[in-house]
Amino acid sequence: MDRTALLLTRLDEIGSALERSGHGVALLALGSVGVELDRLDEYSDLDFFAVVEPGTKQRYIDDLDWLTAVGPVAYSFQNTPDGHKLLFADGVFCEFAVFEPAELEKIAFAPGRVVWARADVDPTLLQPTATRQPPALDVRWQLGEALTNLHIGLGRFRRGEKLSAARFVQGLAVDRVLELAGAIEPEVPAHRDPFMSDRRVEQRLPGLAAHLPTFVQGYERTPESAEAILVFLDAHFDVDPRMRAAILELCEPAPGR
Repeated sequence: MDRTALLLTRLDEIGSALERSGHGVALLALGSVGVELDRLDEYSDLDFFAVVEPGTKQRYIDDLDWLTAVGPVAYSFQNTPDGHKLLFADGVFCEFAVFEPAELEKIAFAPGRVVWARADVDPTLLQPTATRQPPALDVRWQLGEALTNLHIGLGRFRRGEKLSAARFVQGLAVDRVLELAGAIEPEVPAHRDPFMSDRRVEQRLPGLAAHLPTFVQGYERTPESAEAILVFLDAHFDVDPRMRAAILELCEPAPGR
């Protein structure tokens, strides 16, 4: 069995195990094993919600017998109050949450695919109602955050705080550039993740993606990364000349070094 077939089969098995467990209501698959099956590949994980009867949620979180019934589990840990990350012994990785029906009305999640549901379940119950709407793009704020993150990061690099510097420049500032990209190039439809702007950026924003190797050059090359980000921002936005000069000054080697 190839990997993608294994993933889908494993989901069906989990649905059957949830049904046999006695208090299951539905199994909702998300992401690449949900409604976005066209991007399912051998590197996909199993993301899902197990919906259970009122009053039984904690039992399904505390005791994973409904999953060990499917196959041996090599590792698991509870990463949120609602669920776990889990690795089956055969390498299938899962990230899941357990909810009672009333909870689904209060949380934001992307539409999923119903793998299994009890016959008496209203299908609308399994559709998101509290969807997350992305805020309108505030170019001034995003640009200001990008520039000030560059400045802070470069100062920390000079101080010798190279890890923090890399996070500010090659992490936080790049995050702001990703948000600004929508004002620079049309986005290619590629299943945009409403919760994480870096997902599938290479497919969604190929023009910006071509610059990413210069934006993220590594632990010892934060100044070079910062300068590349600044040049990119300066080419597309109205960068304050005083802030530009201050950032470029910090990109130069510190005196005496």
